[in-house]
Amino acid sequence: MKFGYTILYVPDVAASLAFFEKAFGLGRRFLAETGDYGELDTGATALSFASQELALSHHPAGYVFASGSEKPLGVEIALVTGDVEAAHARALTAGATELTPPKAMPWGQMVSFVRCPDGTLVELCTPVGG
Repeated sequence: MKFGYTILYVPDVAASLAFFEKAFGLGRRFLAETGDYGELDTGATALSFASQELALSHHPAGYVFASGSEKPLGVEIALVTGDVEAAHARALTAGATELTPPKAMPWGQMVSFVRCPDGTLVELCTPVGG
């Protein structure tokens, strides 16, 4: 068994891909012709996006979508960087909302938290132990 990918259910796949490209510098792996599924190149494990309509076709009973929740969902995407301050500023410039400004943690890691326009909670952090 190995971890394959994470899929975020979003209102507009193309818009979320574009935001992640601009805010975090991630490259687009692809966007389906239908526009309801896309992936970013994040290394061995892809970060994927699917439309909320596609999600509902798999589970018609529904979901709590991040975009419709006043508070961030209890799950985050962590992006590791050597410069949290610069990454945080870039994300805000691209349209993210600041939740927690960059701060040093007791274990030596620098972290910040932003919320994307699609509702996704993103932690920006230095490597653990580095």
